[in-house]
Amino acid sequence: MDSDPPLLETYKTLFANSKTSSNNHDHRLVTVEERHLPLIDLSRLSHNEAEKERCQKEIARAARQWGFFQVVNHGISMELLEMLREEQVRVFKQPFHHKCREDKFLNFSAGSYRWGTPTSYFLRQLWWSEAFHIPVNDISSTPMEPFATKVAILAQKLAEILAEKLGHKSSFFQESCLPSTCYLRLNRYPPCPIPSDIYGLMPHTDSDFLTILHQDQVGGLQLVKDGQWIAVKPNPEALVINIGDLFQAWSNDCYKSVKHCAVTHPTKERFSAAYFLCPSYETVIESCSMPSVYRKFSFREYRQKVQEDVQLYGYKVGLS
Repeated sequence: MDSDPPLLETYKTLFANSKTSSNNHDHRLVTVEERHLPLIDLSRLSHNEAEKERCQKEIARAARQWGFFQVVNHGISMELLEMLREEQVRVFKQPFHHKCREDKFLNFSAGSYRWGTPTSYFLRQLWWSEAFHIPVNDISSTPMEPFATKVAILAQKLAEILAEKLGHKSSFFQESCLPSTCYLRLNRYPPCPIPSDIYGLMPHTDSDFLTILHQDQVGGLQLVKDGQWIAVKPNPEALVINIGDLFQAWSNDCYKSVKHCAVTHPTKERFSAAYFLCPSYETVIESCSMPSVYRKFSFREYRQKVQEDVQLYGYKVGLS
């Protein structure tokens, strides 16, 4: 299809060398156990104080023990999620040469369209996917704006709860994470000819405070739990929440930023949309309690370190 990025043609050398090269950094792409994430009904936050407190504790417990959880009754209707999916399909079905000139044809910032992995040295470092990584400010007056508005409110609510459960009532997240600094990422994973060897997104942690993901029913999200990779069973009514590196550092390792990946499918395309709660580059991240596990650092410093690691090693190292 003329809408698909030329992944096979561009990375044919990696395919040719795949039988003689290996990379032990990542787990083998094999069938893993499918499990349900902790599921939390956010409507309980509107109940009496005792039920509200129990719900908040469950959120904090999941962030500590899993780094991932799912929420239902989150305030974003199925109709709105379906509208988002339809808009994703429409955007990704545009001709490839239009998507590469997203500032001219789609009114997105130049550079928001990404596909494959420019720094791939091995086949297992290739991302078999395409994406639009869009500043939330760019989404105003588009069909995605209602979703972005609702999901931003949800992200702030969850961040506030997680901070309060550590004993901190703070306006830090509202002041630091603005529409101009947060992102919506639209993902499409085309069918892959050798899904046992290629990731949709290779294992990584997220470089934000927290991420809110809406995935379709094809499945493909995997994460590490207790040292083992597990597959996340899709739930059509739920959003997936995961803790990012910045929240792990801010919480002084109380909440966990967990390695996860997206696997490919041999015959089905897959769509997902992720909202990233990010601060400005000048924001300084320091632990909310002492003694601190990490030295304080700016978001700019951290992003630069991630980019240097990817250039040097082919993958992100993360917090250290």
